[in-house]
Amino acid sequence: MPTRHRHREHHRTDRIGWLRAAVLGANDGIVSTASLVIGVAAAGVSPREILVTGVAGLVAGAMSMAAGEYVSVHSQADTEQADLAQETIEIKTSPEAELRELTAIYVGRGLEYPLAVQVATQLMAHDALGAHARDELGITDTLSARPVQAALSSAASFSVGAALPLAVTAVLPAAGLIPWVSGASLVFLVLLGAIAARAGGASPLVGALRVGFWGALAMAATAGVGALFGATG
Repeated sequence: MPTRHRHREHHRTDRIGWLRAAVLGANDGIVSTASLVIGVAAAGVSPREILVTGVAGLVAGAMSMAAGEYVSVHSQADTEQADLAQETIEIKTSPEAELRELTAIYVGRGLEYPLAVQVATQLMAHDALGAHARDELGITDTLSARPVQAALSSAASFSVGAALPLAVTAVLPAAGLIPWVSGASLVFLVLLGAIAARAGGASPLVGALRVGFWGALAMAATAGVGALFGATG
């Protein structure tokens, strides 16, 4: 009997859950904290007040990101579980209808009807719920919602991202704070965009430019607001 060698392939879809949360958290940490520091600095407050505001923004932002991701992803997980529960009932009460439904899916994907019936029959005999979850509902173990993982990834990455502009704020004098924080944060954002794009299999240049553009826009807008209120306060 011939030996079967399994062909190993490395795909990036298993990174979607944690990569999305990590990139979103780090990007938000850099942009929001840098913008907060720049806006407060533009208003003319003391260096100590700028740093305290930045630290408060880090803590509040990390908790907000964790709570928001957990609630959002948990809602997705609840929906998935409800769909799976409904599918389980339908498989038990109407197996013939579910077989026809699965067969129609495979026919729509290009299989001849007799082969589609055979494939659907064998898959339902092996794991009916798994076949319907994957091919009818689009739910897989790789892409399923993981609330705790998303929450922890977001909070940790936000904290790391926010710590970067805060470190610049802590070591530099107030006189050149705005240009230094702006420049350093843009460098951080460009590197983050390039690394995230590369990890996801996309163009690092496009990812860097996209993240850098929106980060620069956010910091410019916040600096303008800070300068406006500082001048009129």
